[in-house]
Amino acid sequence: MEKHIAINGDSAVALAWKQIDPDVCAAYPITPQTIIVEKFAEYVANGEVSTEFVCVESEHSALTLCTTASSAGARTFTATASQGLAYMWEMMPIAASMRVPLIMAVANRAVSGPIDIHNDHGDVMAARDCGWISLFAENVQEAYDLSIIAPRISEHHDVQLPALMNLDGFILTHATERITPLDDSIVKKFVGEFKPLYPLLDVKRPISHNLMDGPMFYFPHKYQMVLAMNNAFRVTKDVFSEFGKISGRKYNIVEEYKCDDAECIAVVLGSSFGTMKEAIDQLRKEGKKVGVAMPRLYRPWPIEELAKLMKGKKAVIVMDKHLSVGSYGPMFPEVVAAALETGSMPKMYNYIYGLGGADTMVSDFVSVFKDIEAGKAKRINFLGVKE
Repeated sequence: MEKHIAINGDSAVALAWKQIDPDVCAAYPITPQTIIVEKFAEYVANGEVSTEFVCVESEHSALTLCTTASSAGARTFTATASQGLAYMWEMMPIAASMRVPLIMAVANRAVSGPIDIHNDHGDVMAARDCGWISLFAENVQEAYDLSIIAPRISEHHDVQLPALMNLDGFILTHATERITPLDDSIVKKFVGEFKPLYPLLDVKRPISHNLMDGPMFYFPHKYQMVLAMNNAFRVTKDVFSEFGKISGRKYNIVEEYKCDDAECIAVVLGSSFGTMKEAIDQLRKEGKKVGVAMPRLYRPWPIEELAKLMKGKKAVIVMDKHLSVGSYGPMFPEVVAAALETGSMPKMYNYIYGLGGADTMVSDFVSVFKDIEAGKAKRINFLGVKE
C-alpha cells in the first residue's frame, strides 16, 4: 500500500537527501532555501544520516567546500537561492570544469535589485552557461523525485558534471502538498553507491585537479564538457525510465500537455507548467487548439525534442520568468534556434512574466493566447505591466 504524506517542497528535498545519505553537505542559509538545510541538519543531529554537515560562513565557501569534497571522492550536496547562487558564481564554472558530480538544490528567487525575496528564474538563468546540468520541478512531488534522480545523472561516468535541481521559491518551497515518497531501501538501491572517478584521496593513483590550463588545453577541456552534456541526454532518458519502473511516475526530457493537435503552444518552466495546463483546459473548452510544454531538462538544452514538438505549429509562445535587460527573455532565442530545425518557422512570441514574484493567474495565461489570436501580441511582451 502506497504511503502518502503532506510536506512542503523544501522539506521534501531534505527527505530525499536523508534517504540518499550523502557523505558531505555544506550550506549557508538564505530564503527561501533555508528550510532544506535546517531540516537536513536535524537529520544529521538526530543521527538519522552519517553526513558530515558543515555550517560555512558564506555561499562561496559552501560551494568551494563542496567542490573540494566531491573532488576528494565524497557524494556531496548543497542548496541555495538568489544572491546566494550569485555569490557562488565564481566557483560554478570551476566545479563544472573539475567535473565534480555534486548536487545543488536551487529555490528559485529573484536576484536583487531592487531587493526582492520572491520567485522568478533570475538566479538560475544567470548561471545557465556555467556547465551545470539543470532540471526543473513543477510541483512538490517532482522536487522530491528529481532530488533522487539528479545524482544518478550527474554521477554517471559518461557525464560527471554537477547538477542543479530547481524548485520555485515559496510557490513550491513553502507549499504543502501531498506526495508519495519511496521506501528508504528503494531510494538507496536506486541511487546506489558513489563511485568517483579520479578522486584526490586515491593514493594508489595520485592526480592533481584544477591546474593552470593554457590555450592549448583550455578549449579541448571545454569541448570535453560539451561531449559530457551530450551524453547527459541519453543518461537522463535512461534514468527517467528506470525511475518510472520503481515509482510509477513518468518523466520526459520535454513534458507536453495537449500538444499533439495544437496549432499554438506555450513553452514554460517550473510551477507555471501546472497553471498553464489549467489555462489550456479552459481554452480547449472554447474549441481552441492550444497546448503547453516544459523542458524538464533545461541544460543540456533539448533542441531536437523541442524542434519535433514545434514542427507544423502556427505559433509558439515562450514564457520567460526572467529578463535579459536590453534583449529578450533568456529562453526565447533558444526556442527560436530549435524552431529553425523544423523547416518551417512558426510565428514566435516572447512573454516576460512573474518577475519578482508578480502574481500570474490562469486568466493571465488565457489572455496570452487570446492576444495572439487577435493579433495584439508583439515580438516581446510584458505580461501584467502597462507598456
